[in-house]
Amino acid sequence: MGDSFIQGFPLILLLVGLGFLSGSYGTLVGIGGAVVLTPVLLLLYPQADLQVLTSITMGVVFINSLSGTLAYARQKRIDYRNGLLFAIATIPGTIVGVWTLRYIPQQAFSITFGCMLLVFSVIIWLRPKNKSAQVSSAQSDSVIVDRSGMRFSYNCNRPLGMALSFAVGFIAGLLGIGGGIIHMPMMLYALHFPVHIATATSHFMLVFTGITGTLTHASAGTYSQSWQILLWIALGVIPGAQIGARLSRKIKGLILVRLLALALVIAGIRLVILGVWG
Repeated sequence: MGDSFIQGFPLILLLVGLGFLSGSYGTLVGIGGAVVLTPVLLLLYPQADLQVLTSITMGVVFINSLSGTLAYARQKRIDYRNGLLFAIATIPGTIVGVWTLRYIPQQAFSITFGCMLLVFSVIIWLRPKNKSAQVSSAQSDSVIVDRSGMRFSYNCNRPLGMALSFAVGFIAGLLGIGGGIIHMPMMLYALHFPVHIATATSHFMLVFTGITGTLTHASAGTYSQSWQILLWIALGVIPGAQIGARLSRKIKGLILVRLLALALVIAGIRLVILGVWG
């Protein structure tokens, strides 16, 4: 892999710290952390092959989502039924996306999708509230009671969610962004999940997206060039994800949506830059 401008122990500390930051922020917002990780990796390893960097972010997304999911499971805020259905639909899309990476003009796709994310971020910032108003348990098809006793009752269009999840998986595999950055707006504004349930469930789904993308890259031998980098980042990601899940319990839904909008801005700018100068 391309040489970094930072070497030795300082580089290790930077990678561990980067992992902690991406793990805590990614888990807090339910997006996996790749949005924080990728821009820094591009700066550290400017000569690295894009597919190698993508494999690192996919591996980090898997480790982050696994650690964060364990924390959210203890909070009892994961919608396992809907999350599993959406994750199953995401897996084939991820595989197709990873393998399509080498056959399509990614620069044009990155610019287009990056601009879309920037538009989404503006919409979410201006209209942060979704339509996830509580309905009675008798009228809802999904009811979650978390560890603190808070009840979340809502309806979910599962066929629509599964169709959108396939598309999310394809884009995640193609761009190496984990999928959470797209799943969260989808769950909030198309499927009308409560914010805290969407965050936890999105993280649960990222376990499936992450391991699918990771195994696909591993089968292609990509990690032979990057496993040490992934290891150091993982040392920070695991505790960072636990911190992010704890913070989520104390932060209001409106703030979480604002943080999601910020993540969309970062991801959108990163994709546009990759498309223009990649």
